[in-house]
Amino acid sequence: MWHLFQFPLCPYSRKVRLLLGEKSIGYELVRESPWERRDEFFDLNPAGETPVMVDEASKTVLIDSQVICEYFEETVEKAPMISGTAANRAEIRRLVSWFDVQMFRDVTGPLLNERMRKRIVHRASPDASALREAMKLADQHLDYIDYLLDHRRWLGGPILSLADLTAAAHLSVADYLGGINWQGHEQTRQWYAGLKSRPSFRPLLSEKMEIIVPPAHYDKVDF
Repeated sequence: MWHLFQFPLCPYSRKVRLLLGEKSIGYELVRESPWERRDEFFDLNPAGETPVMVDEASKTVLIDSQVICEYFEETVEKAPMISGTAANRAEIRRLVSWFDVQMFRDVTGPLLNERMRKRIVHRASPDASALREAMKLADQHLDYIDYLLDHRRWLGGPILSLADLTAAAHLSVADYLGGINWQGHEQTRQWYAGLKSRPSFRPLLSEKMEIIVPPAHYDKVDF
């Protein structure tokens, strides 16, 4: 049995969980708070970052969300998430990188720092200007998703792919933290509502982070 070391608002862990759900791969969650810097966790991943997947039976340790996703893409045929021509696969990977790097830097990371890490780890108040900037940049990222959906059925092309799962993972965290204004982004809202209705997404919406309460619409498919 696989064990996934993660914490509820880690977008990279959510990305992996969505892929595992789509592929119907069984696993058990292990709560890991990287800021606690446990020696046992650093033994698994010297970088001290989630997610990490461990199969004790085979002694397999997988580190980094993209490495984990690519591993299961290569070993599980069901529900391929990086498919199509070489050009199609390259576009999916480009978008995965965009959301994992650019959106995390602009939106997800600052929101996590201001509304989660400062509160839980440092017992400090968020920086209002940093929050405003993250929310302004979130709107720009929604504009880009609107643009993609104007030209494609899904973000990476004609079928659901890892690009959709990655974007949804980051949006779900930003939305939990109150950083998304859906007004004026009907294309993206409908796309995200469709993803929220999938069985792979429901466990994420039901999971909550202690002392941080999401907006009322967060777990509703019709929002």
